[in-house]
Amino acid sequence: MTLRIRWLGRVGYHDALALQRGLVASSADDHLLLLEHPPVITLGVRADLGHLLVPPASVGAELIRTDRGGDVTYHGPGQLVAYPVLHLPGKRGGGMVDTAAYVGSLEQLVIDVLADLGVPDAERHPRHRGVWVGGAKVCAVGVRLTRGRSMHGFALNVAPDLSMFDHIVPCGISGGRVTSLAALGIDTTMAAVVDAVAARAAQRWGHRGTERQDLAWAGDVHDPSTLGRDLVSTSAGGLEATPVRLGRRLSQAGVASGLPVAERKPPWLRAPVRRGRAVQDLAATMRSLELTTVCEEAGCPNLSECWAEGTATFMINGARCTRACGFCLVDTRRPEALPAGEAERVAEATARMGLEHAVVTAVARDDLPDGGASAFAATVVAVRRRVPGCAVEVLIPDCKGDPVALARIFASYPDVLNHNLETVLRLQRAVRPSAGYARSLAVLARAKEAGLVTKSGMVLGMGEADDEVVGALADLAAVGVDIVTLGQYLRPTSRHLPVARWVEPATFAALARAGERLGIGHVEASPLTRSSYHAKGAAHALHASSPASPAPWRYDGGTA
Repeated sequence: MTLRIRWLGRVGYHDALALQRGLVASSADDHLLLLEHPPVITLGVRADLGHLLVPPASVGAELIRTDRGGDVTYHGPGQLVAYPVLHLPGKRGGGMVDTAAYVGSLEQLVIDVLADLGVPDAERHPRHRGVWVGGAKVCAVGVRLTRGRSMHGFALNVAPDLSMFDHIVPCGISGGRVTSLAALGIDTTMAAVVDAVAARAAQRWGHRGTERQDLAWAGDVHDPSTLGRDLVSTSAGGLEATPVRLGRRLSQAGVASGLPVAERKPPWLRAPVRRGRAVQDLAATMRSLELTTVCEEAGCPNLSECWAEGTATFMINGARCTRACGFCLVDTRRPEALPAGEAERVAEATARMGLEHAVVTAVARDDLPDGGASAFAATVVAVRRRVPGCAVEVLIPDCKGDPVALARIFASYPDVLNHNLETVLRLQRAVRPSAGYARSLAVLARAKEAGLVTKSGMVLGMGEADDEVVGALADLAAVGVDIVTLGQYLRPTSRHLPVARWVEPATFAALARAGERLGIGHVEASPLTRSSYHAKGAAHALHASSPASPAPWRYDGGTA
């Protein structure tokens, strides 16, 4: 049982809670999630509303009721929040005795961390939970134990805005004072505190092995000489420039300039090109129905192979994306209005092509109130109505983590719910700065909780190490993901992320074996694999390898 420690950066409270629930439900490992929250005031199960002194929205904070113990508290930037999701020993599996013992262990861990950081006089309070220094609370503790698993944890004030605590009665303690490491005169950084907590946690909970990954720290620039100009690499055609912002993010993640765009690809990346009647017919169908495919928009190397076999991935909600991921070729100009009747046209194309497994994806539409979720649900319903028995796989954006929008997609019950992690934790800011690793895991955890077959994918060769990929596979397995795709990144233009390496077929095969050993039902991995490549075969392979899994093609009708 490995202890997997993750520094996740800034994470919304709802996303962190969904991720914890997913880990409790599916993971065989222990986890320590370390993060900051945007400003939020939380109410425990015994909270007194009278302890809210102002409306939270008036001070820029969200108000959330939660299922942990305790009263009211504040979380925000500058505060390190730690969520240990552990298998705990104990005869009661979460009774009062076990809870008290666990809370005591968290308090002791924080006391030890503070001593490491130069605060030797931290202590427990005789009547209240948490850790105190000089009569002021520096760390709040609130937990929930269920069937021997832990959720929630502690919040250590490193350098938050302490005035936010003036708007509540912190932890329901009238007259209680709150302090922070900064207020105590401790000159430290969040990174140093994270390191101290991770080290003490490894000593306490990592007896069977510890594995750690961090989101790249903003401002942690590995090569300061690159700042303020483009990163460049030399090719036969001259200099290729990587945009300044992208170059900065790459430098923060420890990624140097990669291979030139013009470098000849290895032989295993030369996809066969087929120019048959099936390809022409499918192109004509798409044009006649005014539909868009991600195959064309993203420059997929498998286009001719898949189209020759009569398969394609429909892209709904228009062809313009509101995000600008560093690896993606999709148009990022201002989005246009949603196309009228698109769901019915996708259903008609599915019927004309005789599909048994339709794949539907979309650009990110952060300009829409629901992020485009309604269109996904409508398309699933339309395809099932027009082609009963056809399985529908959706590859969705994160909808900004909106639980209502995501629930709308889940309620249409797609046969496979795909949401891509895209890359390892360290590279998230460089690869997709408008998304988040924790949020993506939370989306997948929510989908699994809704009873769906879940799928995710990553593209390799952007600067990750193989052990980081295995760690990401472990995280996907930990939230119950059933299918994973791994493929080689191909740089679309010199303005996109450079290719750091060509990943050999043998490495893909080894990573696939590692993923399946971690508990993922099916891993489709090869240099030319993409999210919807062999999608039907992957779904069937999952069911063949795990008959207890819901058959992705079992739904033959119904409405959202």
